[in-house]
Amino acid sequence: MFGSHLSIAGGLHNALIAARELSMDCVQVFTKNQRQWAAPDLTRQQIELWNRHRCDTGIASVVSHDSYLINLATPAPLVRSQSIALFRDELSRCAALDIPHLVTHPGSHVGAGEDEGLRLVAAALDQVHGELPGLSVVTCLEVTAGQGTGLGYRFEHLRRIIDLVREPERLAVCLDTAHLLAAGYDLTSAAGCRAMLDELDACLGLNLVQVIHVNDSKTPRGSRVDRHTHIGQGFVALEAFRVILRQERFRQTPMILETPKEQAPDGRDWDAHNLETLRRLSRRSGPKPPRKRKKRRGELPQRHKDTKT
Repeated sequence: MFGSHLSIAGGLHNALIAARELSMDCVQVFTKNQRQWAAPDLTRQQIELWNRHRCDTGIASVVSHDSYLINLATPAPLVRSQSIALFRDELSRCAALDIPHLVTHPGSHVGAGEDEGLRLVAAALDQVHGELPGLSVVTCLEVTAGQGTGLGYRFEHLRRIIDLVREPERLAVCLDTAHLLAAGYDLTSAAGCRAMLDELDACLGLNLVQVIHVNDSKTPRGSRVDRHTHIGQGFVALEAFRVILRQERFRQTPMILETPKEQAPDGRDWDAHNLETLRRLSRRSGPKPPRKRKKRRGELPQRHKDTKT
Protein backbone atom coordinates (compact mmCIF):
# COMPACT_ATOMS: atom_id res chain seq x y z
CA MET A 1 0.00 0.00 0.00
CA PHE A 2 1.47 3.32 -1.07
CA GLY A 3 0.65 6.82 0.13
CA SER A 4 2.13 10.07 1.37
CA HIS A 5 2.00 12.50 4.26
CA LEU A 6 -0.55 15.08 3.15
CA SER A 7 -1.69 18.44 4.46
CA ILE A 8 -4.81 18.86 6.58
CA ALA A 9 -5.07 22.59 5.77
CA GLY A 10 -8.74 23.55 5.60
CA GLY A 11 -9.84 20.38 7.36
CA LEU A 12 -8.63 16.88 8.14
CA HIS A 13 -10.80 15.45 5.36
CA ASN A 14 -8.85 17.38 2.70
CA ALA A 15 -5.95 14.96 3.10
CA LEU A 16 -8.28 12.10 2.14
CA ILE A 17 -9.53 13.97 -0.93
CA ALA A 18 -5.96 14.72 -2.05
CA ALA A 19 -4.94 11.10 -1.49
CA ARG A 20 -7.74 9.85 -3.70
CA GLU A 21 -6.91 12.40 -6.43
CA LEU A 22 -3.34 11.05 -6.45
CA SER A 23 -4.59 7.42 -6.56
CA MET A 24 -3.03 6.57 -3.20
CA ASP A 25 -3.86 3.47 -1.17
CA CYS A 26 -3.18 5.06 2.22
CA VAL A 27 -2.28 8.40 3.80
CA GLN A 28 -0.43 9.87 6.78
CA VAL A 29 -1.60 13.01 8.56
CA PHE A 30 -1.08 15.22 11.56
CA THR A 31 -4.37 15.38 13.47
CA LYS A 32 -3.60 18.93 14.64
CA ASN A 33 -1.16 21.76 13.99
CA GLN A 34 2.10 19.98 14.81
CA ARG A 35 3.86 23.25 15.71
CA GLN A 36 1.56 23.96 18.65
CA TRP A 37 1.45 22.39 22.08
CA ALA A 38 -2.30 22.80 22.47
CA ALA A 39 -5.19 22.34 20.07
CA PRO A 40 -8.99 22.53 20.38
CA ASP A 41 -10.76 19.22 20.88
CA LEU A 42 -12.10 17.57 17.76
CA THR A 43 -15.73 18.46 17.19
CA ARG A 44 -18.47 16.00 16.30
CA GLN A 45 -18.78 17.74 12.93
CA GLN A 46 -15.04 17.28 12.18
CA ILE A 47 -15.21 13.59 13.06
CA GLU A 48 -18.36 13.01 10.99
CA LEU A 49 -16.86 14.87 8.01
CA TRP A 50 -13.67 12.79 8.32
CA ASN A 51 -15.61 9.52 8.48
CA ARG A 52 -17.80 10.43 5.53
CA HIS A 53 -14.84 11.31 3.30
CA ARG A 54 -12.96 8.23 4.43
CA CYS A 55 -15.88 6.15 3.21
CA ASP A 56 -16.37 8.16 0.02
CA THR A 57 -12.68 8.09 -0.98
CA GLY A 58 -12.09 4.47 0.01
CA ILE A 59 -8.91 5.43 1.89
CA ALA A 60 -9.29 2.95 4.73
CA SER A 61 -5.63 2.78 5.78
CA VAL A 62 -4.59 5.92 7.68
CA VAL A 63 -1.50 6.63 9.79
CA SER A 64 -0.91 9.65 12.03
CA HIS A 65 2.41 11.21 12.97
CA ASP A 66 2.62 13.04 16.27
CA SER A 67 4.00 16.54 16.84
CA TYR A 68 7.73 17.08 16.56
CA LEU A 69 7.51 19.13 19.75
CA ILE A 70 7.11 15.96 21.78
CA ASN A 71 10.22 14.66 23.57
CA LEU A 72 9.47 11.74 25.86
CA ALA A 73 13.19 11.22 26.56
CA THR A 74 13.93 14.60 28.12
CA PRO A 75 14.72 14.89 31.84
CA ALA A 76 13.62 18.58 31.86
CA PRO A 77 10.45 18.63 34.04
CA LEU A 78 8.42 21.26 32.13
CA VAL A 79 9.11 19.92 28.62
CA ARG A 80 8.56 16.40 29.87
CA SER A 81 5.14 17.17 31.36
CA GLN A 82 4.10 19.08 28.22
CA SER A 83 5.30 16.21 26.02
CA ILE A 84 3.41 13.59 27.98
CA ALA A 85 0.22 15.65 27.93
CA LEU A 86 0.48 16.27 24.18
CA PHE A 87 1.30 12.63 23.43
CA ARG A 88 -1.77 11.55 25.41
CA ASP A 89 -3.85 13.99 23.35
CA GLU A 90 -2.36 12.65 20.10
CA LEU A 91 -3.39 9.11 21.00
CA SER A 92 -6.88 10.24 22.00
CA ARG A 93 -7.36 12.10 18.71
CA CYS A 94 -6.31 9.00 16.77
CA ALA A 95 -8.84 6.94 18.70
CA ALA A 96 -11.60 9.47 17.94
CA LEU A 97 -10.76 9.35 14.22
CA ASP A 98 -10.31 5.56 14.15
CA ILE A 99 -6.66 5.87 13.11
CA PRO A 100 -4.92 2.65 14.22
CA HIS A 101 -1.26 3.76 14.12
CA LEU A 102 0.50 6.77 15.66
CA VAL A 103 4.15 7.23 14.63
CA THR A 104 6.48 8.87 17.14
CA HIS A 105 10.21 9.57 17.43
CA PRO A 106 11.67 8.19 20.66
CA GLY A 107 13.08 11.65 21.49
CA SER A 108 16.41 13.17 22.55
CA HIS A 109 18.13 12.56 25.86
CA VAL A 110 19.67 16.11 25.78
CA GLY A 111 22.73 15.04 27.74
CA ALA A 112 21.19 12.58 30.20
CA GLY A 113 22.71 9.64 28.31
CA GLU A 114 21.14 7.00 26.11
CA ASP A 115 20.31 4.51 28.86
CA GLU A 116 18.53 7.15 30.94
CA GLY A 117 16.79 8.57 27.88
CA LEU A 118 15.42 5.16 26.92
CA ARG A 119 14.25 4.58 30.48
CA LEU A 120 12.45 7.92 30.47
CA VAL A 121 10.71 7.11 27.16
CA ALA A 122 9.43 3.83 28.57
CA ALA A 123 8.29 5.52 31.79
CA ALA A 124 6.38 8.17 29.80
CA LEU A 125 4.69 5.50 27.67
CA ASP A 126 3.71 3.57 30.79
CA GLN A 127 2.19 6.73 32.27
CA VAL A 128 0.14 7.51 29.16
CA HIS A 129 -0.93 3.88 28.71
CA GLY A 130 -2.10 3.83 32.31
CA GLU A 131 -4.13 7.00 31.76
CA LEU A 132 -5.68 5.59 28.55
CA PRO A 133 -6.46 1.95 29.40
CA GLY A 134 -7.79 -0.25 26.65
CA LEU A 135 -7.01 2.19 23.83
CA SER A 136 -6.49 0.24 20.59
CA VAL A 137 -4.17 2.77 18.89
CA VAL A 138 -0.69 1.30 18.41
CA THR A 139 2.32 3.57 18.90
CA CYS A 140 4.95 2.96 16.21
CA LEU A 141 8.45 3.85 17.40
CA GLU A 142 10.28 5.30 14.41
CA VAL A 143 13.90 4.53 13.53
CA THR A 144 15.68 7.90 13.47
CA ALA A 145 18.77 9.31 11.77
CA GLY A 146 20.43 9.91 15.15
CA GLN A 147 21.01 13.65 14.93
CA GLY A 148 22.43 15.24 18.06
CA THR A 149 21.35 13.33 21.14
CA GLY A 150 18.44 11.69 19.34
CA LEU A 151 17.50 8.14 20.31
CA GLY A 152 16.18 5.42 18.03
CA TYR A 153 18.98 5.26 15.48
CA ARG A 154 19.73 1.66 16.44
CA PHE A 155 17.29 -1.25 16.47
CA GLU A 156 18.53 -2.03 19.97
CA HIS A 157 17.13 1.30 21.22
CA LEU A 158 13.63 0.35 20.12
CA ARG A 159 14.06 -3.16 21.53
CA ARG A 160 15.03 -1.67 24.89
CA ILE A 161 11.96 0.57 25.05
CA ILE A 162 9.65 -2.31 24.14
CA ASP A 163 11.27 -4.54 26.75
CA LEU A 164 10.93 -1.86 29.46
CA VAL A 165 7.25 -0.97 29.06
CA ARG A 166 4.49 -2.79 30.93
CA GLU A 167 2.27 -3.14 27.85
CA PRO A 168 4.58 -3.98 24.94
CA GLU A 169 1.61 -5.07 22.83
CA ARG A 170 0.73 -1.38 22.45
CA LEU A 171 3.99 -0.70 20.62
CA ALA A 172 5.24 -1.43 17.10
CA VAL A 173 7.95 -0.10 14.77
CA CYS A 174 8.09 2.39 11.90
CA LEU A 175 11.02 2.12 9.49
CA ASP A 176 12.28 5.10 7.51
CA THR A 177 14.64 4.33 4.63
CA ALA A 178 16.33 7.75 4.73
CA HIS A 179 16.83 7.50 8.50
CA LEU A 180 18.18 3.96 8.26
CA LEU A 181 20.85 5.02 5.78
CA ALA A 182 21.81 8.14 7.73
CA ALA A 183 22.02 6.07 10.91
CA GLY A 184 24.59 3.79 9.27
CA TYR A 185 22.57 0.84 7.99
CA ASP A 186 23.58 -0.25 4.50
CA LEU A 187 20.91 0.66 1.98
CA THR A 188 23.43 1.26 -0.78
CA SER A 189 22.87 -2.17 -2.34
CA ALA A 190 20.43 -5.07 -2.40
CA ALA A 191 22.81 -7.24 -0.39
CA GLY A 192 23.27 -4.53 2.23
CA CYS A 193 19.51 -4.08 2.52
CA ARG A 194 18.96 -7.81 2.98
CA ALA A 195 21.56 -7.83 5.75
CA MET A 196 19.77 -4.89 7.41
CA LEU A 197 16.46 -6.78 7.31
CA ASP A 198 18.12 -9.85 8.79
CA GLU A 199 19.48 -7.72 11.64
CA LEU A 200 16.06 -6.12 12.11
CA ASP A 201 14.37 -9.51 12.22
CA ALA A 202 16.86 -10.84 14.77
CA CYS A 203 16.51 -7.81 17.05
CA LEU A 204 12.84 -6.88 16.76
CA GLY A 205 11.08 -9.24 14.37
CA LEU A 206 9.68 -8.17 11.01
CA ASN A 207 6.17 -8.63 12.39
CA LEU A 208 6.66 -5.51 14.55
CA VAL A 209 7.09 -3.29 11.46
CA GLN A 210 3.64 -1.80 10.93
CA VAL A 211 4.51 1.41 9.02
CA ILE A 212 7.31 2.20 6.56
CA HIS A 213 8.38 5.68 5.47
CA VAL A 214 9.84 5.38 1.97
CA ASN A 215 12.19 8.32 1.50
CA ASP A 216 15.50 8.82 -0.26
CA SER A 217 18.32 10.54 1.63
CA LYS A 218 20.18 13.70 0.61
CA THR A 219 23.00 12.71 2.95
CA PRO A 220 25.22 9.62 2.69
CA ARG A 221 25.32 6.52 4.83
CA GLY A 222 26.32 7.20 8.43
CA SER A 223 25.92 10.99 8.18
CA ARG A 224 23.47 11.05 11.12
CA VAL A 225 21.71 13.92 9.31
CA ASP A 226 17.99 13.70 8.47
CA ARG A 227 17.35 15.15 4.98
CA HIS A 228 14.73 13.59 2.71
CA THR A 229 14.66 13.71 -1.06
CA HIS A 230 12.79 12.06 -3.92
CA ILE A 231 13.13 8.38 -4.77
CA GLY A 232 16.19 7.85 -6.97
CA GLN A 233 17.57 11.34 -6.24
CA GLY A 234 19.66 10.45 -3.17
CA PHE A 235 21.97 7.88 -1.62
CA VAL A 236 19.50 5.02 -1.06
CA ALA A 237 19.96 2.52 -3.90
CA LEU A 238 16.94 1.69 -6.01
CA GLU A 239 17.91 -1.96 -5.51
CA ALA A 240 17.49 -1.46 -1.74
CA PHE A 241 14.04 0.03 -2.21
CA ARG A 242 13.20 -2.95 -4.43
CA VAL A 243 14.20 -5.44 -1.71
CA ILE A 244 11.97 -3.74 0.88
CA LEU A 245 9.03 -3.23 -1.46
CA ARG A 246 9.02 -6.89 -2.50
CA GLN A 247 9.08 -8.32 1.02
CA GLU A 248 6.05 -10.57 1.34
CA ARG A 249 5.72 -9.58 5.02
CA PHE A 250 5.25 -5.92 4.01
CA ARG A 251 2.61 -6.45 1.32
CA GLN A 252 -0.15 -4.86 3.44
CA THR A 253 2.08 -2.43 5.35
CA PRO A 254 1.37 1.28 4.74
CA MET A 255 4.34 2.73 2.84
CA ILE A 256 4.36 6.49 3.24
CA LEU A 257 6.29 9.13 1.31
CA GLU A 258 7.61 12.09 3.29
CA THR A 259 9.39 13.78 0.40
CA PRO A 260 9.28 17.50 -0.51
CA LYS A 261 5.97 18.81 -1.88
CA GLU A 262 6.91 20.37 -5.20
CA GLN A 263 6.55 19.99 -8.94
CA ALA A 264 8.62 17.37 -10.77
CA PRO A 265 10.51 18.26 -13.99
CA ASP A 266 7.76 16.64 -16.06
CA GLY A 267 5.21 19.07 -14.59
CA ARG A 268 3.47 16.51 -12.37
CA ASP A 269 3.27 16.54 -8.61
CA TRP A 270 6.39 14.88 -7.18
CA ASP A 271 4.17 12.61 -5.08
CA ALA A 272 2.69 11.16 -8.27
CA HIS A 273 6.16 10.70 -9.74
CA ASN A 274 7.50 9.00 -6.60
CA LEU A 275 4.47 6.72 -6.32
CA GLU A 276 4.94 5.63 -9.91
CA THR A 277 8.59 4.78 -9.18
CA LEU A 278 7.70 2.82 -6.06
CA ARG A 279 5.01 0.83 -7.84
CA ARG A 280 7.38 -0.01 -10.66
CA LEU A 281 10.04 -1.19 -8.20
CA SER A 282 7.49 -3.28 -6.29
CA ARG A 283 6.31 -5.28 -9.28
CA ARG A 284 7.31 -8.91 -9.30
CA SER A 285 7.93 -10.66 -12.57
CA GLY A 286 5.58 -13.62 -12.76
CA PRO A 287 6.36 -16.99 -14.35
CA LYS A 288 6.79 -16.88 -18.09
CA PRO A 289 4.02 -18.56 -20.09
CA PRO A 290 5.01 -21.87 -21.69
CA ARG A 291 6.52 -21.53 -25.12
CA LYS A 292 4.24 -22.69 -27.93
CA ARG A 293 5.72 -25.54 -29.96
CA LYS A 294 5.53 -25.05 -33.69
CA LYS A 295 3.17 -27.50 -35.37
CA ARG A 296 4.85 -29.72 -37.93
CA ARG A 297 3.45 -30.19 -41.40
CA GLY A 298 0.69 -32.80 -41.41
CA GLU A 299 0.50 -32.97 -37.59
CA LEU A 300 -2.97 -33.20 -36.06
CA PRO A 301 -4.01 -30.69 -33.37
CA GLN A 302 -2.93 -31.74 -29.87
CA ARG A 303 -6.46 -32.60 -28.74
CA HIS A 304 -6.71 -35.18 -31.54
CA LYS A 305 -3.33 -36.78 -31.12
CA ASP A 306 -3.14 -40.22 -29.58
CA THR A 307 -6.93 -40.52 -29.59
CA LYS A 308 -7.98 -44.15 -29.33
CA THR A 309 -10.36 -45.41 -32.02
